[in-house]
Amino acid sequence: MASEVLGVHIEKKNDGVLQAIKYVRGKLELLDQRHLPHVSEYIDIPTAEAAWHAIKDMVVRGAPAIAIAAALALAAELVSSPPETPDAKSTGAYIVERLQYLVSSRPTAVNLGEAAKQLSEVTRTAADQPEASAQSVIDAFVVSAEQMLVDDVAANRAIGANGAEAIVKAATKKEKLRVMTHCNTGSLATAAYGTALGVIRSLHAAGKLETAIATETRPYNQGSRLTAYELVYEKIPAILVADSAAAAFGATRGVDAIVVGADRIAANGDTANKIGTYSLAIGAKYHGVPFFVAAPVTSIDLDIHSGAEIHIEQRDPKELTHANGGRGDPIAPAGIDVWNPSFDVTPADLIAGIITEKGVIYKADGATEFDIPAFLARVAPAPPAQNPPTLATEAGDVKPLFVGFNPETLVDYIATKTPDLATRLGGKPTDWKVREVGDGNLNLVFIVEGPQWTCVLKQSLPYVRCVGESWPLTVDRSWFEALALKEEGRLVPQHVPEVYHVDRSRALFVMRYLEPPHIILRKGLIAGHVYPLLADHVSTFLARTLFSTSLLALDTAQHKAAVAKFVVNVELCRLTEQVIFTEPYAQAANNHWTSPQLDAEAAALRSDVPLKVAITALKKKFTEQAEALVHGDLHTGSIMVTDTSTQMIDPEFAFYGPMGFDIGAFLANLILAYYSQDGHATSPGARNDCKYWIAKTIIETWALFAEKFVDLWSKFVSLESPGDLTPTLLFGTGDRTLAEYQKAFLGDLFQDSLGFAGAKIVRRIVGIAHVEDLESIADPDVRASCEKKALAFGKVLLKERSQFESIQQVVKALEPKG
Repeated sequence: MASEVLGVHIEKKNDGVLQAIKYVRGKLELLDQRHLPHVSEYIDIPTAEAAWHAIKDMVVRGAPAIAIAAALALAAELVSSPPETPDAKSTGAYIVERLQYLVSSRPTAVNLGEAAKQLSEVTRTAADQPEASAQSVIDAFVVSAEQMLVDDVAANRAIGANGAEAIVKAATKKEKLRVMTHCNTGSLATAAYGTALGVIRSLHAAGKLETAIATETRPYNQGSRLTAYELVYEKIPAILVADSAAAAFGATRGVDAIVVGADRIAANGDTANKIGTYSLAIGAKYHGVPFFVAAPVTSIDLDIHSGAEIHIEQRDPKELTHANGGRGDPIAPAGIDVWNPSFDVTPADLIAGIITEKGVIYKADGATEFDIPAFLARVAPAPPAQNPPTLATEAGDVKPLFVGFNPETLVDYIATKTPDLATRLGGKPTDWKVREVGDGNLNLVFIVEGPQWTCVLKQSLPYVRCVGESWPLTVDRSWFEALALKEEGRLVPQHVPEVYHVDRSRALFVMRYLEPPHIILRKGLIAGHVYPLLADHVSTFLARTLFSTSLLALDTAQHKAAVAKFVVNVELCRLTEQVIFTEPYAQAANNHWTSPQLDAEAAALRSDVPLKVAITALKKKFTEQAEALVHGDLHTGSIMVTDTSTQMIDPEFAFYGPMGFDIGAFLANLILAYYSQDGHATSPGARNDCKYWIAKTIIETWALFAEKFVDLWSKFVSLESPGDLTPTLLFGTGDRTLAEYQKAFLGDLFQDSLGFAGAKIVRRIVGIAHVEDLESIADPDVRASCEKKALAFGKVLLKERSQFESIQQVVKALEPKG
């Protein structure tokens, strides 16, 4: 199978490289073969030579895509045809040499040079490790090359969001904007989504785009063939214009902003991009149109001060003298001199802002140049550890090498890599039964049953499972999930399954199997079951985990160290920000709802200004308040229950955030279950008992949580080393100070919890991922009736939660009056 894709053999252990190369290949296949008839020669790019020619001949184009294709092609070559080098040092030297060869294919593209530099550093460091081998050096390179693909996708989405916001702010003349772009900066020029075209995508998704104007981009017509293709494919309103007509179009038809990509950005902001960009910038300046550059920070070259130092390549003269980009018949007289640069340089003075994944860079008032070094100093993270990625399973800065398992390969993994687990299972591998049972939005979940023991193995997929490979997602989330389970298990072992084994390199961990009659709480609620101990158990979990990981129990040093362990779980937090706090209130492609029954309600969300203000205020809390270790996704699908047991699972979204986020998530899902009951009733009133129990559980959960939380707090204050937020010096004197602060603290937390509950309710009805409680109601009219009630209540919790002084008042408001 691998040979059909790459033209070479790749062993099963290297499926990660195979998937990455398939991704690049899939994009290349979209190119129009009529215009590039030789493209098939480079479709498979399984070697550095193939990548060099594909980049040189512009089969692969776009600075980010160039870097990724080069890195992955060399990775594929190293895997399928390892160099015949005797040791780690010589293997490292060979890889560095191959990287320099790849850089020569497009010296203007700073991303390619920067990628080669980073990968060379990883390779040299790996070769210098004690007991390093040729294979360990290759492994380190492959893991880092794959991570570049993941990182580029995340950067592109951030660029799109940042750019859309900047353009809306700069072009304030009207509600919807006409935005021009040049060359191709979309999915065919990057790992996915795009840079400048990604900004246009984000504007369209937000309902802020009237029309995209794409230039043809001579001589290869990337705008006509590629940008136009992506715009039409995604049904984005668009107009194609000739390069030489761009200024006239702006004068006669009107353009509100221009956004282009970049191959290299100097330290002062001078930018090299596809030839024709400079002309657009001059026209924009004359017409008073903001001109933006969109590129990842890897396109910035701080080693060059200005555009005068950027090397500009000259292309083949035939591209101008012959038709079809140099591949057709002559159209110019023989002997004519040709000046055919690939790029031009746009001075910083003509650029309104440089859009990056770290934010938008602007010039100081009155300045003609950007202070990019100062910007990067503010936003750049600390330098990464120098230890190279490895295939180790212990903690550390290990970049995961994804190898997707199926039942057969999983048996082999357990038998050969985890002898302790194999012994626990008992018998022989042929005696084990493995089945995949995952039904969530993100991951694979396997139950492994042996003659003596059963366990659960969970593995992260490199994408959002409910969407598919078009939405890549870090596999490192399994590492954070295992960390969270261990920490929660230390605090409340009776309510968290034990973790037995963690393999970060393969994005998996093994935990206790929750034997029958444990079922997912959501499924029990759908069936109308009641769980008398649920409120007691969940309140215990919430009180102990939230209190014990906060500054109420920890000193500042302990708390900051704990925050640091989870602070890099950025991609999952960004996903939450997107699907909970942003998309449901905008025109986003991921949104869906029961249509046409809820069309008016969905439209109302997008025009409700107080609602948008309220959700943004909650987003601010979510992103800024590192109060405690929160589960991050504590809904009824992340809890398994029996009549006497309650187990919290799936904390892959764990991070240090506002306490109310976990409490609100649980309450929201009980509220959604409450409103769904009438949709599952076989006759009017048949589910009233279940509704009464859910309402009672909502009240008891908050009341018991508050009681247990305050009890823990009061005991800690009496200790010699209480948390730094309420030290004995201030709160241990026996006066009313502690009681008054506890009352104020719980009051604020109650309001936060209601707000986050409202946010969760709204997203589960109109956002990307719904709940089975409502989705399983077959009749769309009945389902919509339940959803309308829940949605209306969610909006009340978001906008009017201050009216509720007690949880009893909240429950009383569940049923509308009259």
